[in-house]
Amino acid sequence: MFIDVVPLFQGTFPCYAPLFQRTFSCYTPLFQGTFGCKDKKKKYNCQEYRLYFEARIHFFAQLILDCFSHLTLVMGHKSQKMLTFASLNNTFMFCLKNLFCLCVMGLGIQLFSSCHGMKEPAEQASSLPAIFPGYNGVTIPLNIAPLNFMLENADHVQARFLVDGKEMLAVGGEDGVIDVPESDWHQLLTRAVGKRMQVEVAAWDGKHPDGLRYQPFSIEVSKDSIDPWIAYRLIEPGYEPWRYMGIYERNLSDFEEIEVVSNKATKNSCINCHHFDRRSAKRMMFHARGANGGTIFLENGQVKKVDPKAMEPFKSAVYPAWHPDGRYIAFSSNMTQQSFFGQGRQALEVYDKGSDLLIYDTEKNCMLTDERFMGENAMETFPAWSPDGKWLYFCSSPAKKLPDERKEVHYSILRVAFDSKTCQFGEQVDTIYNARVASASASFPRISPDGRYLLFTKSAYATFPIWHHEADLQMLDLASGKLMDIDRINDPQQADSYHSWSANGRWIMFGSRRLDGRYTRVFFAHFGKDGKVGKPFLLPQKDPRQNTFRLKSFNIPEFVDGKIEMPKKVVQLFADF
Repeated sequence: MFIDVVPLFQGTFPCYAPLFQRTFSCYTPLFQGTFGCKDKKKKYNCQEYRLYFEARIHFFAQLILDCFSHLTLVMGHKSQKMLTFASLNNTFMFCLKNLFCLCVMGLGIQLFSSCHGMKEPAEQASSLPAIFPGYNGVTIPLNIAPLNFMLENADHVQARFLVDGKEMLAVGGEDGVIDVPESDWHQLLTRAVGKRMQVEVAAWDGKHPDGLRYQPFSIEVSKDSIDPWIAYRLIEPGYEPWRYMGIYERNLSDFEEIEVVSNKATKNSCINCHHFDRRSAKRMMFHARGANGGTIFLENGQVKKVDPKAMEPFKSAVYPAWHPDGRYIAFSSNMTQQSFFGQGRQALEVYDKGSDLLIYDTEKNCMLTDERFMGENAMETFPAWSPDGKWLYFCSSPAKKLPDERKEVHYSILRVAFDSKTCQFGEQVDTIYNARVASASASFPRISPDGRYLLFTKSAYATFPIWHHEADLQMLDLASGKLMDIDRINDPQQADSYHSWSANGRWIMFGSRRLDGRYTRVFFAHFGKDGKVGKPFLLPQKDPRQNTFRLKSFNIPEFVDGKIEMPKKVVQLFADF
């Protein structure tokens, strides 16, 4: 489309070809640059072309006059009864071609205005723009979707993106929304990789009808790419009654979101705890609760259901961790309950009245246990493997009387050796994070892909940190045993919780309620080779308003290496029709 508009007009309406050639041939490179031409040698100014179009608007008028003159000619011939079918057809086609030219050229001018007639604001602000989401100072991967944003109460807004002081992209938008074309955005990131790009925002509103230019802010484009997809469950918060829920997958380079599986075709079954074998889209599992529920496995396009409760020791399987060799899955078996509060900031508390560790053998279809992690005196949960598969990390707390003693529940992080050839645990159990010493409680241990860092959630007490506004992410250097400074990730007022490492270990994805304290949304932060974290940024959306209009929580965000192909018949395995 619009790769070269001159031949299009020459072929459609030859008599105007010379005039069009003189008038509009200079625009062909601009169309090429805008719509994907590889010739990047020349640079053009959208404002100059818009003004040039306005200067040549008489060309449109001439085409319209010619249409009317030919129609008049037709009517004249008709009155003299000299009109033949052939002449009528030729005249009609002549007028139709004129109108077609008008439509195409009008579309061309409209596309030029997606430069949005970039205007010069009359006033200069001393402050940064209060855009949402806030992208000032963030570090982003080179393959992320456009960072569309909005400026509240603005009638018209425009953004200029500069790299090395040169303008690379200019976008305008109405209703305060900047929607960057995906192809232009990815070309921009290619030019900005390894650099900081400046973003200049200007807005027009009732207070500033002639426009206000804000101070520019920067975005750093990292050379580190991010995994192509993520998966998450969408569900209402626990204090709201839910009806529909599902597991969804999102492409991080654009805005495509697909439904992997949901309970829409069932009697509202609960679907939870999705997990992947080494982030593989071809091998995953999730739990389906209900009368016909079980653990559902996807492997190379085939699905099956397993019932952990039907195997010794006849316990439920809850939080999973797939061993790196793909054969074993560590589960915690949790007796989870929740209590609601009639007052105070915390709406409810989720807790375990008991929990143990299990190992599921996917080849033999059986559960393996160790009596040390099956007793009633301690509660073990949240298993996680080291990348080499030699260690199993998990959280453990002395058993308490719940819910009365919930504030006395503090989970430490322990570690035990594992031999995948014999499926045996080592004798020694190490304490990696001591909850008693830290006067806190740990959840969701996750080890970085290089095996050096342990990322976990710290809260004041208990086991379900998403309901604790004080919950923050913490990182332990396993080589030194020291906590690292990652405070830049955390929000001091709201919960930051479930987290995952990207495959290259350079990106951390986590859930946070920092926007409104009610709904969990997905954020990303860069983790440098120097151990420093970047400012987090919100999962980009096509329309930034969707971040607040979508009244669902993003639950258990996980990185995935590709698009999940889930057979539609999967719901038949657990549907309670």
